[in-house]
Amino acid sequence: MKRLFLATLMLSLAQISCSKKEEAPKEKPPVADNTSYEPDAFPTVKPANPDEPVATDGISVGKSLVEGADCLSCHKIDAKLVGPSYQDVAAKYTDADIDHLATKIIDGGKGVWGEIPMTPHAGLSKENAQKMVKYILSLKK
Repeated sequence: MKRLFLATLMLSLAQISCSKKEEAPKEKPPVADNTSYEPDAFPTVKPANPDEPVATDGISVGKSLVEGADCLSCHKIDAKLVGPSYQDVAAKYTDADIDHLATKIIDGGKGVWGEIPMTPHAGLSKENAQKMVKYILSLKK
């Protein structure tokens, strides 16, 4: 009985070790010019619609940042979800509040729009949070 158990165990281990596939080494994508490729040197934000021109005021970048983050799980443009709609936020605040709202995005908050807290986004830079706020304020009715 012990021999049958050991034989079964050995076969199982042999199958596991033989079924592992080695991953192919990751290749660097081709580069159009003669500069070296450093993937993390210049992080970029890809627009949701690649054909959409990127505005110099950061609104298109802000829109892409909002769409790429977890914001849309709690906010909608024109209707309250968990948090206020972006149009309601835009109606309440002005461009003078950009720094304040960017800080709220990074630090989180509670009480202004109800008791449900907004989760902090500590990994977000102040500059990107400001771009997100500019996009939200651009949705003013």
